[in-house]
Amino acid sequence: MQLVKHHGLGNDFLVAFHADRSNDELSAFAMAVCDRRRGVGADGLIIGESDPDAHARMVLFNADGGRAEMSGNGIRCFAHALALRRNDMSRLAIRTDVGLRAVELHPTNEAATLLGWVDMGEVTEIGEPAGWAAVGTDPGRPVAHLSLGNPHAVVPVDDVSSVDLATIGAKVPNVNLEIIASGPEPHAITMRVHERGAGITAACGTGACASAVAALRWGIAAPQDGKLTVHMDGGSASVGFPAEVDPHGPTRVSLTGPTTYVATIEFPTP
Repeated sequence: MQLVKHHGLGNDFLVAFHADRSNDELSAFAMAVCDRRRGVGADGLIIGESDPDAHARMVLFNADGGRAEMSGNGIRCFAHALALRRNDMSRLAIRTDVGLRAVELHPTNEAATLLGWVDMGEVTEIGEPAGWAAVGTDPGRPVAHLSLGNPHAVVPVDDVSSVDLATIGAKVPNVNLEIIASGPEPHAITMRVHERGAGITAACGTGACASAVAALRWGIAAPQDGKLTVHMDGGSASVGFPAEVDPHGPTRVSLTGPTTYVATIEFPTP
């Protein structure tokens, strides 16, 4: 099977087109190919399929073989792979498990890197995930349970580097856990993430969006020109807000960040 590897701020994905395998087979394949010692290595596997009402459909599997609804970095990587395959940089409509998403790609000074903009849809509130009490957060500390089609729990901290994120994240393996702190700029936050099905990753696009919305609601940071910068271990992305935001209701956001082509790989399959 031919795989194309891309990363968005170090959050890396393998992309294949028209795999023609069952969901169970693809789940097992994702675990094998994403293994960083015995496979190619990646945070997830994306399968591109035909869709009658979109340029393509993306199906995403995390490194543990679980199917994920959406990925902000993953969709940019998939769009980049699709644009190279089509030899066309036009605006794309991509079907995900949470609906259609528009993606725009723009060249940068680096040949292998494009800047991608994605309409991420609405960020909505969800209930507390199962087992959340095991995390042991201070009852006086705010927590935001939010969804972009996939679940997130956002917690503000004083210093993101001082938190044992691996241990805490393992206590709630079925949710993406983000810890955030204000700054260093007035229009920015710093975020670290423990992703469902992948563990600690260098960046998370949907997590950046959930964190930006939580930060705005809590007054941790204020957007500048409608954008809030999210600094992550792998680099920075920008979350865009509409002109008017209801701090208590669903918020539609966009995400802008880079996507980089790494390599094309021929991977043997049974």
